[in-house]
Amino acid sequence: MTQKHRYRAFINHFTQNQPNPTTELDYKTPFQLLVAVILSAQCTDKRVNMATPALFKAFPSSKHMAHSHFEDVFPYIKSISYPNNKTKHLLKMAQMVEEDFAGKVPEQVEDLQKLPGVGRKTAHVIASVLYNQPTLAVDTHVFRVSKRLGLVSEKATTPLAVEKELTRHLPEAYIAKAHHWLILHGRYVCLARKPKCEACELTTFCRYFERGVMT
Repeated sequence: MTQKHRYRAFINHFTQNQPNPTTELDYKTPFQLLVAVILSAQCTDKRVNMATPALFKAFPSSKHMAHSHFEDVFPYIKSISYPNNKTKHLLKMAQMVEEDFAGKVPEQVEDLQKLPGVGRKTAHVIASVLYNQPTLAVDTHVFRVSKRLGLVSEKATTPLAVEKELTRHLPEAYIAKAHHWLILHGRYVCLARKPKCEACELTTFCRYFERGVMT
């Protein structure tokens, strides 16, 4: 099967079965999503969602967080990975949002990446989820699943290379959605150590399955 056919089958399947995918992080405002995505680095969404209700109640906006201190924020996220660094990032991020962006989470990827704790992946998540921009964040799930399916070449050995291939071949209207499709499929079906090929509905166009890697 050609790569073109794989993309067509991929899009057809998910537009029919999961037409409106979204993040599993809980949030109500743009600032809350930004905080949650920063906290989700090297941490599960489930764990983040357990910590953020109390955090958001205590610091409902960037203004509230910008005027707080390390010892105020840390207790709320101490159960999350790397709480010391993330507390520092959140405080500096909130201050910058207030001082440089008038309290509004910026829309452009370049501006988002200026914020402490925000790298390319985080910026792309915010831009796509909040502002419906055609950006695609490549985390471990996206990297693994896109390669297994055969959507990207085996020569794509870095997240940036995978991102460029996916965005080059996907129609712009599906780029943001594809991010969630790949993440959710990797989270619940195409697991890293033992993919659930027997329960997968993508085997008809999956390169990994075609090669008989299933055990």
